[in-house]
Amino acid sequence: MSAETGTERTGQAGGSEGARGRPSRRFPLITRDTARPEGGGRAAPGEAPAPARQWPLLCVLAGTAVGLLVTLGHFRTGLLTVGLSLLAGAALRWAVPSVGMLAVRSRFTDVVTYGLMGTAVVLLALMAQPAPLLEIPFLEDIVHFTIR
Repeated sequence: MSAETGTERTGQAGGSEGARGRPSRRFPLITRDTARPEGGGRAAPGEAPAPARQWPLLCVLAGTAVGLLVTLGHFRTGLLTVGLSLLAGAALRWAVPSVGMLAVRSRFTDVVTYGLMGTAVVLLALMAQPAPLLEIPFLEDIVHFTIR
């Protein structure tokens, strides 16, 4: 029987402690749980009520819900509200250090995802027929080229 090394005992690449008695900063060889995303902590102190701790997510969800309700009467205005809510989520994720459950992935990935989706919804709402508010001249040529 061989003696156990630090790697076998803890599952970490450098053992549980480094040369000076500090814990290793290396990732473990075997992961046992999912890491919380950067900024995924509470957005308010722990003694605050549960909804207050998730205020960034609730703001984005409330804006999206209002936009969907407005869509029933005026589709373009409602979709613009939904797109602007996603863009606000991107801004919150970028600017606020701790956003609670609005943090799903890394900060960069969340900002890019929310930003691209919000921009796409806003642009599609502005280009929607009838009477589009935004016309992109080369878009019609691309559609005609791909449909031929």
